[in-house]
Amino acid sequence: MSGIQEAQNNNFSNIANRLDRLPIARVHIHVLAALGVVYFFDLADLFTLSNVAPALIEHWGISLKTVGNITAVSFLGMFIGASVGGWLADKIGRKRALTWFVLLFSVASIFNGFSWDVTSLIVFRFFTGVGLASAMIVTNSYLAEFFPSNVRGRFTTLCAMAGLIGVPITNVVSALVIPLGGWGWRLVFFWGAAGILFFILSHKMEESPRWFENQGKFREADAIMKKIEAQVEKEKGSLNEPRKPVAVKQIEHKGYAGLFKGTNLKITVVLSGIWICETFGFYGFASWVPSLLKSSGIDIEQALWYNVLQSVGAPFGAFIGSMISERFQRKSILAFSAFLTAIAGLLYGMTMIPLMIIIFGLAVNITERVFTSNLYAYTSEPYPTEYRSSGSGLAYGLGRFSNIFGSLIIGFVAVNLGYVSVFLFIGGCWLICVALLIFFGPKTNNLQI
Repeated sequence: MSGIQEAQNNNFSNIANRLDRLPIARVHIHVLAALGVVYFFDLADLFTLSNVAPALIEHWGISLKTVGNITAVSFLGMFIGASVGGWLADKIGRKRALTWFVLLFSVASIFNGFSWDVTSLIVFRFFTGVGLASAMIVTNSYLAEFFPSNVRGRFTTLCAMAGLIGVPITNVVSALVIPLGGWGWRLVFFWGAAGILFFILSHKMEESPRWFENQGKFREADAIMKKIEAQVEKEKGSLNEPRKPVAVKQIEHKGYAGLFKGTNLKITVVLSGIWICETFGFYGFASWVPSLLKSSGIDIEQALWYNVLQSVGAPFGAFIGSMISERFQRKSILAFSAFLTAIAGLLYGMTMIPLMIIIFGLAVNITERVFTSNLYAYTSEPYPTEYRSSGSGLAYGLGRFSNIFGSLIIGFVAVNLGYVSVFLFIGGCWLICVALLIFFGPKTNNLQI
C-alpha cells in the first residue's frame, strides 16, 4: 500500500517528508520567482508614500502631522489585512487567497495615483494596506510550507531580498519622476501597481499540499505531490524514498482563540512584541527619513537622493541574511542584527554631515534588512500548519496596527522634541527586540513544520 493510501486509511500523513526529500529544482525556482515578484512590488508599494510625502507637503501644503495621519490609516489597513488575510488563507487556501490580495493592492495603488485630496488618498491607502499585508502573510506561509525544512530560511530570505531590491529601485524611480512637476508623485503610485505581473508567473504555482493535507483532503494533496515529484524526477533523476509517515495531528480548529492557548500563547506574545518594536524601528526610519531630512533644511531632491544612496544597502543586507540564515539560529541572527541597527540608527540621528548621513543610513539599511529578511522566515515557523497564516498574520498585523500610534508618536517627537529624539526612540525599540529574542524567542532552524 502506498504512503498516501496509508494516510487516507489510517489518518497518516507524509507530505512533509515527501517535500523535505526533494532536491531544489525548477519547480522551486518558479515558486521563488512568482513570490519574489509579489515581494518586490509589495515592498515597493509600501515605500511609495514615504517618497511621495515631501512632494505632498510641497504641492498640497499639508503638514507632517497630516502625513502621520495618512500613514496611520495605511497601517490600520495592514492590521486588518494581515489579520483577516491570514485567517482567510487558512480557510480557502494559500494560492487562491494570494491571487485576490495581489489584485487588491495593485488596483488600489492605481487609485492612489488618482487621489484628488487628503481624504481620497487616505481611503485608497487603507485598501492598499489591506492588500499589501495580506499578500505578505500568505507569501510567507507558502514559502514555509513548500520548501524543504533545511533550506526554508535561506529561500525565504532570498525572496525577501528580491523584494528589498524593489526599495532602492522605487527610490530611484521616485527621485526621477517626482521633480517632473506637481503631478510627478502620481507616477510613483502607478509604479507600485505593477505587482500585477505576478499573474504571469502564478499559473506555474500549485496550491500548498500541506494546506490540503491539513484540511483532510489527502487525495488532493497526493495529486499535487505526485505532479511535483514527477517534475523533479524528470529533471533530477530518481528520488530518495521519504521517511516513514507521521501521524496527522488531530487538532480542533479554534480560530484565533487557539493562538492564545498552550504553546501558541508564548509564540503569539513574543512574535507580536517583536513585530510591534520592529514596526516602530523599521518604518520610523524608512518612512520618515525623507520628510525629516526636508524639515531639517535639506531640499526635496537632495533628500530623495540621500534616500536612494542609503537604500542600496537593503538588498545587500537581505543577501547577507540569506547566506547566514541556516548557518546560525535565526533568533540569534535577529538579536545581533537588531542590536547593530540600534547603534547605526543612533549614529545616523546624531550627524548632519552629508557623507556620514549616507554611511550610517547605508549601515542601517544593511543590518535592518538582515533582520527583516530573517524575521519573515522566523514568523511563519513556530506555528503548526492549521494556525500558521492566522498566527503569523496576527503578529504581523499587530505590528502594523501599532504603527497607527507609532506614526503619531514619531510625528509628535519630531515636531516637539527634535530630529535627534526620533532616532533615540527608534533605537530603544530595536533594543527591546534584542531582549525579547534573547530571553523568549523559540529556536526554529531545521524544524519540520
